[in-house]
Amino acid sequence: MINVLFVCWGNICRSPMAEFVLKDMVKKRHMEDRFHIESRATHTDEIWNGQGNPVYPPAKEKLAEHGISCKGKRAQLLTKSDFDTFDYIIGMDDLNLRWIPRILGKSAGSTPEERRGQKISLLMDYTDRPRMVADPWYTRDFESTYRDVVEGCEGLLEYLL
Repeated sequence: MINVLFVCWGNICRSPMAEFVLKDMVKKRHMEDRFHIESRATHTDEIWNGQGNPVYPPAKEKLAEHGISCKGKRAQLLTKSDFDTFDYIIGMDDLNLRWIPRILGKSAGSTPEERRGQKISLLMDYTDRPRMVADPWYTRDFESTYRDVVEGCEGLLEYLL
């Protein structure tokens, strides 16, 4: 079983998009029994009184446009125990890459080449053009974020297989 955890700031846009895109890719290849995939937040901005907010509506709509459901997903906070549970902990941008090791008490490589295949990395490290996945909360460009997530998940899945 390969355990993959995607991480972004609030766990309502990018990381749930990556979680459900990769789940969809794995399902289409009939490999669900080989993967466990989840997502988390580095901050509690979207978690109130222990309850996380659902996936942000425009992100949910973008997934639905491609026949992907994220029904029932709510924001969850990254915890120190996630380091032992997951084989790959994959952030969306440099800000995540600063917070993930602080929360987990571990370190990450400083270049895409060093990070690729390590426990802590960035999603786009698995592509031919390593870069950040822009936060659509700020850019309002959910289509570009979706395309980056798909490209990153394709590269990650190719690497894992």
